[in-house]
Amino acid sequence: MKTLSLKQPFAELILEGKKKIELRKWNTNFRGGFLIHASKNPNEEAMKKFGFNSLITGAIVGKANLIDVKHYQNDVEFEKDKNLHLASREWGDFGFILKNPERIEPIPAQGQLNFWDFKGKV
Repeated sequence: MKTLSLKQPFAELILEGKKKIELRKWNTNFRGGFLIHASKNPNEEAMKKFGFNSLITGAIVGKANLIDVKHYQNDVEFEKDKNLHLASREWGDFGFILKNPERIEPIPAQGQLNFWDFKGKV
């Protein structure tokens, strides 16, 4: 199944329903269900900012649906959605719009860049 690696706490914020747009520097034509992989190295600054001490890393932790991609052309559009993506512009201009996040029992896995295919059992 298609899988996307995200640094913690962003994977957790998606699963909690607080982050509804994932920012990337690249676009995708993919739409549909995918697995959420929490990469091995968390973003320490964001962990503190959102009040997390530790979260699971190096594992598939959930799934969600990618329903659309929004290309942020300017700062006004970007700032308007700040409460949906919870990140800074440095993460990218493409907003992957997510729906129906669901937590699953963690499955240890090594992440990859871009969307990648998880060959294991979910």
